Amino acid sequence: MNAPDPKTDLRHYLQSARDALLWKLEGLSEYEARRPLTPTGTNLLGLVKHAAGVELGHLGDTFGRPSGEPLPWLEEGAESNADMWATADESRAYVVGLYRRAWAHADATIDALALDTVGTVPWWPSGGNEVTLHHAVTRVIADTHRHAGHADILRELTDGAVGMNQGNRGMAPGDPAWWENHRSRLERAAREAERSAERGGGRSAGQDAP
Repeated sequence: MNAPDPKTDLRHYLQSARDALLWKLEGLSEYEARRPLTPTGTNLLGLVKHAAGVELGHLGDTFGRPSGEPLPWLEEGAESNADMWATADESRAYVVGLYRRAWAHADATIDALALDTVGTVPWWPSGGNEVTLHHAVTRVIADTHRHAGHADILRELTDGAVGMNQGNRGMAPGDPAWWENHRSRLERAAREAERSAERGGGRSAGQDAP
């Protein structure tokens, strides 16, 4: 069997994360897409906006390939955390379109350059801001999959929808009653473990099993 092209592998895992992130927006209202569901304001459309900036920066500017896309929320003096939420004036179509353009720009960089090409991350301190394209792509993959995991949880909290992607739920089979029973069982186990810990029973954190 021929060894796979490293770029093919990288592109596959990057694209799977991109697709999952956008899929989590499907079927939601404007409010649901933007609704902050954690104390720090994490929301679905904000994750997409953030991911677009990450790709344009790490796989564009870093390698001397600016996209020309205006990203005022990342400019010097911008409000803190402005890349993690969409204002009422930033439509969902705009944010999604920006993300798709970021994909295209990033993919063009991956196609044009060798994986050992060295770039300079403009926002990192000098002296430690050089990275290879391979490193940059891997970093973007890790970041995007991390946020796709955030999106999984946010979407489930919004309307109960779950799944890894449109063709693969990645979940155990079960109807709503089964899942409710499963959740109740986990709740009981968690409370029993807490009571056991209070009594001094059970293995302490870090203790190996026999």
